[in-house]
Amino acid sequence: MIDPKRTTVYFAADVHRALRLKAAVADRTISDMVNDAVRAALAEDAEDLAAFDERRKEREIPFDSFVKDLRRRGRL
Repeated sequence: MIDPKRTTVYFAADVHRALRLKAAVADRTISDMVNDAVRAALAEDAEDLAAFDERRKEREIPFDSFVKDLRRRGRL
């Protein structure tokens, strides 16, 4: 980890216990596990933002029109 920063995070007691147990079984630190989880969440956000960018030029369809079209086509 390049230039790690320290912070305080408060977990519910049962979550903290589960993290400690999982870290022990995996022979990892809680810090490593939390970093990996945060990275995964941020990567998912980046994928969502990329998908929004790709679809930015698509025509918008009002929800009510979409539902009416589904009903017209026998999908609802």
